[in-house]
Amino acid sequence: MEKITGKKTLWQFIKFIFVSLLATIVQFASVNILYLMPFIKALYDVPFSWFVFDYPASSKGLGMFIAFNTANILAQIVAFFVNRDKTFGSSANIAVTLPIYIVFTIALICFSAWLAPALQTWFISMGLSGTVSINISTAVCSAVQFFLYFPVDKILFREKKSK
Repeated sequence: MEKITGKKTLWQFIKFIFVSLLATIVQFASVNILYLMPFIKALYDVPFSWFVFDYPASSKGLGMFIAFNTANILAQIVAFFVNRDKTFGSSANIAVTLPIYIVFTIALICFSAWLAPALQTWFISMGLSGTVSINISTAVCSAVQFFLYFPVDKILFREKKSK
């Protein structure tokens, strides 16, 4: 039985990788599109600092806060529903699992929202462009989230669809 469970978990992990790639594409596309939007660009020079969020004007300020976090939220929405249905084949009650997922996601977004501008500021100080800095910091935050979400999703989506 343990061998079957191990193979099943491995197969779920492989599917999780592909769903994560889809979510990453959504996140990168969103952050790069938002980064170019005039209403976001207008907020680059507005520093934003609240709670764990610190987006100085040198890291594109409030504009980057909005772009980065909107892209992250869009990616997590895609990941939640596709992983629930396709990766884990779960029929777990959305009214129960979604609020738990949201709380976990908010915690990760707070962490990523703290980490991303710190990385962006550091990369910019190293001479990288704003666009390159954004993409590297987005990749780092995506990787952290990837390794944390799999075990959480496996627990949340353990209830299988009835056949």
